[in-house]
Amino acid sequence: MTRIVAGAAGGLQLKSVPGDSTRPTTDRVKEALFSRLESYDVLNGSRVLDLYAGAGSLGLEAASRGARAVMLVELAPKAVAVCQTNAGLLNKAMRNELVSVRRGSVDTVLDSFAPVPGGSAGRSWDLVFMDPPYPLTNEELARTLEKLSLVLESGATVVVERSARSAEPTWPKGLEKFADKKYGETRLWFAEPIEFGTE
Repeated sequence: MTRIVAGAAGGLQLKSVPGDSTRPTTDRVKEALFSRLESYDVLNGSRVLDLYAGAGSLGLEAASRGARAVMLVELAPKAVAVCQTNAGLLNKAMRNELVSVRRGSVDTVLDSFAPVPGGSAGRSWDLVFMDPPYPLTNEELARTLEKLSLVLESGATVVVERSARSAEPTWPKGLEKFADKKYGETRLWFAEPIEFGTE
């Protein structure tokens, strides 16, 4: 059983996705991750995107700890149903509609946010979690990161969770890694948007 570790909804029990199609972030990694994010002061009032959300535990944790809006993005029907259930539990506990669920592929959802030439700017996100399935290649991840770089707020933080045996993601020109940390079989990569033409 997954739970919210801390914050206004700390201790809330969440549903897990049945079967082994998803890879939940362990409580140890989650606690370490959110301790770091709180030290960066990026949680309070942030707009959060949880990509490849699984059961949505990272986005829901962010909502409990002060995010002002969270979107869980998931494609697999069973995981979408669990995300919807967990979002409902969190929203009820917080007495606020903080968390929404978007069904679709990550690339398609990111494309829908992208700025349109001559039109309005795309959605801007302050904090993004990406826990892609292990079979996703580094080339596929690089294309997704490039799409993501177009919809980030200045000063945003991107967290990519991968197997400790996976190569470092290939960062697009709009994103720059500033930290990484290994926790057992998991490695977290932290990146931020950069302006083109800057060093």
